[in-house]
Amino acid sequence: MAMLIKNKNMAFSLILMCLFVVYPMANAQFSGLLGGATVVNIQGLVTCSTNGSVSTNTTSIPPFAGVPVLLQCAGQNVTTTTTGANGVFSFPSSTVFPISLLSTLLNSGCKAIVTAPLSTCNASLPTNGLLRAPLNLAGTIVTGGINILQFVNGLFRLI
Repeated sequence: MAMLIKNKNMAFSLILMCLFVVYPMANAQFSGLLGGATVVNIQGLVTCSTNGSVSTNTTSIPPFAGVPVLLQCAGQNVTTTTTGANGVFSFPSSTVFPISLLSTLLNSGCKAIVTAPLSTCNASLPTNGLLRAPLNLAGTIVTGGINILQFVNGLFRLI
């Protein structure tokens, strides 16, 4: 019985020691991500396609240029931007993300939505529906106390 109690004490001590080692690192990562100065870069590419393709077997699909793209988080419209001639969009990094929206963005709760009909770029494509894509965290950089979060769009789908 004394051996069993000794093993329980040792197991408890090891678990407690692991918590002391892991907690500060996890806390620093979480508070560093959501605390302090955070810059959010959201960029993407919109093509003239119902499924987000950039090419077929034989041809490349043209970009969807000059169309509005809406950033929506948890059903709330945050900001809009317009695609360039190459179909690339970028939401300004000056967009203010409250902690609630930042955590929604980190938990894949934000979407990029193209509000123009696809028939604008190709008359044979549908006139109804919107293109919508999830936003995915591509990477993070922490430099000089500033956290830079880089997001890119997933595939745009017709909804």
